[in-house]
Amino acid sequence: MALSNEQFDRIATTVITGFLGSGKTTLLNALLTQDGMDKTAVLINEFGEIGLDHLLVREVSEDVVLLNSGCICCSVRGDLISGLRDLFVKRTRGEIPEFDRVIIETTGLADPAPILHTLMTDPLLTTKFRLDSVVTTVDALHGAGQLDNHPESVKQAAVADRILMTKADLADDATRAELETRLRALNPAAPIYPVINGDIAVKKLFNAGLYDPTTKSMDVQKWLRDEAYEQHGDVHHHDGHEHDHSHDHDHGHHHHDHSHDVNRHDDHIRSFCIIFDEPIHWDAFVTWAEIFTQMRGESLLRVKGILNLVGEDAPVAIHAVQHVFHPPASLPAWPSDDHRSKIVFITKDLGPQVIRDSLYHLNAAVSETSENNAAK
Repeated sequence: MALSNEQFDRIATTVITGFLGSGKTTLLNALLTQDGMDKTAVLINEFGEIGLDHLLVREVSEDVVLLNSGCICCSVRGDLISGLRDLFVKRTRGEIPEFDRVIIETTGLADPAPILHTLMTDPLLTTKFRLDSVVTTVDALHGAGQLDNHPESVKQAAVADRILMTKADLADDATRAELETRLRALNPAAPIYPVINGDIAVKKLFNAGLYDPTTKSMDVQKWLRDEAYEQHGDVHHHDGHEHDHSHDHDHGHHHHDHSHDVNRHDDHIRSFCIIFDEPIHWDAFVTWAEIFTQMRGESLLRVKGILNLVGEDAPVAIHAVQHVFHPPASLPAWPSDDHRSKIVFITKDLGPQVIRDSLYHLNAAVSETSENNAAK
């Protein structure tokens, strides 16, 4: 098992996504004026959309400018891969200052998955950058309607590590409360912050990944947040009672009657945590991951987990977005006395039972084979 922790020395990358008009530009403008952004590089689609005139110091090249805060801003005219590569080359050559964080702003209609895949699979980028967090902006006033009508907005909220309910002053308490209920059902683990005019401290958005650079250690509990699923009753044990995995999704989240909204996009999304009391064979997990990413990859919106592996004293962290699994990371120690495997899933049209049972049976088969071989 080849596990490497070199990734934690790489440049932390935050993806800011959200539907059209949900306040990504306002958020970026506010963030760029804050202290602590001086070693940040920002990749955006067009400078004009952000309105950088009052922040601009000088133009480094046609696509790169330096801001008053010391932040580097790069307009991505080609694709993301070339933009990140060019930025890193300029940094290496000393054409721009050192940066230790990258923010990528997506377009309002973007599915964030391809961007996350790029960061997880491109041969050069994976050696230089690591995904720290996905931040999603949701319009407090119009967010519910966007969730109803646009599957992209549902996916953006579902895969987020942090959700910002923007324009919070424009919506009444009841509207905000109903939207928050829907967002928590989609994604129980992501903290939801109400925001007005992009005003939020950068520390609330960054360092949400497995590695915390402020402590130079790995913070599994902050990253996995499996306790949020316990609060919602969405924890499933492999040896527990059988769960119905039909897709009516009446599992304790929706406190409002949406029975007339039979086509709501978020009714197809499930969020749950599966716990295995017994150690898992690495071969069984790899086989399971290969099968599910090939057969149901589109349904695995995001997967995070900490595994107790047979023959390993320390746990292993796993992370996937749809059909792409990030290289696993061996952790130095367990974060607590609880050494059970815990895997958090956000899925589309895929319930916990088939996932839990398939991994359990694969693990039992590998275990039986190992015992038989040992007995010979």
